[in-house]
Amino acid sequence: MACLSSGETSGTTATFVIVDRWTVTVASVGDSRCILDAQGGAVSSLTVDHRLEENVEERKRVTASGGEVGRLSIVGGVEIGPLRCWPGGLCLSRSIGDMDVGEFIVPVPYVKQVKLSNAGGRLIVASDGIWDALSSEMAAKSCRGLPAELAAKQVVKEALRTRGLKDDTTCIVVDIIPPDNSIQPPTPPKKHNKLRALLFRKKCHDSSSKLSKKLSAIGTVEELFEEGSAMLAERLGNDDSTSQSTSGLFTCVVCQIDLAPSEGISVHAGSIFSTSSKPWQGPFLCADCRNKKDAMEGKRPSGVKVA
Repeated sequence: MACLSSGETSGTTATFVIVDRWTVTVASVGDSRCILDAQGGAVSSLTVDHRLEENVEERKRVTASGGEVGRLSIVGGVEIGPLRCWPGGLCLSRSIGDMDVGEFIVPVPYVKQVKLSNAGGRLIVASDGIWDALSSEMAAKSCRGLPAELAAKQVVKEALRTRGLKDDTTCIVVDIIPPDNSIQPPTPPKKHNKLRALLFRKKCHDSSSKLSKKLSAIGTVEELFEEGSAMLAERLGNDDSTSQSTSGLFTCVVCQIDLAPSEGISVHAGSIFSTSSKPWQGPFLCADCRNKKDAMEGKRPSGVKVA
């Protein structure tokens, strides 16, 4: 079926969630959001909004990569609306697709992994129309006590009540509950405000300690992993094993094709964001993946010109 030209170049946001028993892994691009309402009432975000208006780090990355950030200019030079990236006019710094904008708009996700206590919790995943109307705390509070399906409908209803009929108001609610859901987790003591500061605490090596057991019992969430960089060299790090495959050839770390030793290009070679460039150190890329990396980092023209 033929597509409209605008449909062929348009893009999307994405929030991908994997639940493995008590471990939750979230990868997100754009401004759809996933929040966690842990047992005990602590609400936390498992995603980062890639909106240029709010995300200072992403604005710096886009401009350093060759993009221009500004508002829409109308007759008389008046600027209106949110900050956008030019060319293209996208108000997001990361998305999947959007082929009509510069390659500094990247599809590289922010990734976060947490482990819930055995008290469980609730995930609320929703598109930007929900979060334009409701804060994370408001969304969580509006549907507490309802089963998951009704909770999702209630969040949408609350967003529409606040802003009226808008687009992008999609919501999914997932409850992660103990096997015996008749057992209610104990309520934290009221005057212990320090417990909030322990949310997303770093993993403790002595998991059998009394403190760990006590925190787990009251619904504390343990942070296992977090990575938000859009720079490939930062995400992949260094590989002293030189990324050799079992066949003796080098392997492209992105597309996994075999490379002769003379064909592999280090991910660190000439990186404008690397403090210590080591072109002989892996992991390695093929020529095509290196070109894509250079475009995302603003080291070659994207082929899209500002009108």
